[in-house]
Amino acid sequence: MGVGIGPIVIGKILGPHRPDAAKLSPYECGFEAFEDARMKFDVRYYLVAILFILFDLEIAFLFPWAVSLDRIGLFGFVAMMIFLTILVVGFIYEWMKGALDWE
Repeated sequence: MGVGIGPIVIGKILGPHRPDAAKLSPYECGFEAFEDARMKFDVRYYLVAILFILFDLEIAFLFPWAVSLDRIGLFGFVAMMIFLTILVVGFIYEWMKGALDWE
């Protein structure tokens, strides 16, 4: 309980208390919260977020692989190299298609 609640309480006590309108306004999804619900929004924001999650998940697979590499041997090494090759080819494809460009 102390590990979970302690930092919150310490931050509340010791942290600076300088609220202003910008800090107190709700912010979500890259655009203003209180606008017309039928307005057009930029889909590229979501595309970049999905691509980040996709390519960031490879790190989640690299840590257990690196720890157990001595037990899985050459087969595990080759399997991970195939996995990384597919990810790199996908990344290059997305890059060439311009999915990562923000105008």
